[in-house]
Amino acid sequence: MKFFETSKHHSFKKSTYITLRWIGISGQLIAVNFVYFFLNFEFDFLTSNLIIFLGILSNLYLIFIYKKTQLSDRSAFLFLFIDILQLGILLYLSGGVVNPFIIFIIIPSVFSSSNLSFKTNALLVALTVFIIIFLTFYSTDLPAPLSDHFHVSPYYYYSIPIALLIALVFLNYFAMTFGTQSRLRKEALSKMEEVMATEHELLSLGGQAAAAAHSLGTPLSTITIIAHDLKKQFKGQKDVEKDIELLASQVDRCNEILKRLTLNPVEEDDFIDKDISIRDYLSEIISSFKEISKKQFIFNFDQDSNSKKISKSIEIVYGLRNFIGNANKFSRSTVFVNLKSDSEITEIIIEDDGDGYPRDILSKIGEPYLKSSYSKNKSKEGLGLGLFIGKTLLEKNFATINCRNSKTRSGAEVVVSWKNRDLFNI
Repeated sequence: MKFFETSKHHSFKKSTYITLRWIGISGQLIAVNFVYFFLNFEFDFLTSNLIIFLGILSNLYLIFIYKKTQLSDRSAFLFLFIDILQLGILLYLSGGVVNPFIIFIIIPSVFSSSNLSFKTNALLVALTVFIIIFLTFYSTDLPAPLSDHFHVSPYYYYSIPIALLIALVFLNYFAMTFGTQSRLRKEALSKMEEVMATEHELLSLGGQAAAAAHSLGTPLSTITIIAHDLKKQFKGQKDVEKDIELLASQVDRCNEILKRLTLNPVEEDDFIDKDISIRDYLSEIISSFKEISKKQFIFNFDQDSNSKKISKSIEIVYGLRNFIGNANKFSRSTVFVNLKSDSEITEIIIEDDGDGYPRDILSKIGEPYLKSSYSKNKSKEGLGLGLFIGKTLLEKNFATINCRNSKTRSGAEVVVSWKNRDLFNI
């Protein structure tokens, strides 16, 4: 197993890192030279500038020799290691932990924690901890004459590294937590975009095929008529009749293929597609599940439920299909779909008779990559991507989603609701 991650999610942009390093190097140069030339403090000026110069060389290496636009996990570790070590040496030459710039020692590891892998960050944190502890006991004095007047209690002196270590752990923990969540959400959104792109591509291909079927219908009919006329004209000529019969059979075959294309429910085109009501949306989705599932689907709707038609939206179809599919997957035998509508609100309630949402993830429903420790059937356990995609797509289309365990049945319940003014303006 490789120690360093090679995932595209564990890297960061080289140009951004170079800019941050130039800012840091410029600050170091200004601080060292200002203190030496303008304040006339005495310290190892030449060595300090030499260390800063090495930092400049490493940045020039990144610009002119390192050609990749993204720093990999391994490369980022090496350069951040150099940053921590360089700053540690500068602090060693100028007072150690009592130098007010000691706070900057924790920045490289905090910066890396939201971008790099846990193992890489753990190494950088360990290095930072080592340098803080080392600088607590070993360092030169503060630049003279400041060192002649700076005297503090041991309690205060040792509280500085303790505070730094606490800040280091605290900031890294939160940066890693939020960084991980951000990466997972980004990955899930990327998967959702891939799914939607595929759906749109299929619809586009289906539409083109349906258009072809529509357009080719007339010329194929013409060919059929001409073939029949030719058959009468060349009656008795076996060779010609055989060719004409082959031609007619191939025309019939083309008609059958085109007929199947026009009957395909996923195809969209101006001459076969039309706006439908939310009731028809649900009827189509439920019918598609009845064809592949042995479970019972009970669809109830108010007699006066709003039959006003809305623009056909692949996002709404896919979002509702994900929730109904999830209910089908986890139900024991029955899925209940209820549609309620009045002059202001349209509401869809999807329930199943399964075990419901595990209580440890109930408050997190809608987040990607969820795992429950209470799941009874591991074979059915998913990653929460379906719920995440469905929730994201429907909310994008102005829906409000509420996922909970049903109060009237044993299973899960999803309530999808729209304000009618939003639904009919999609």
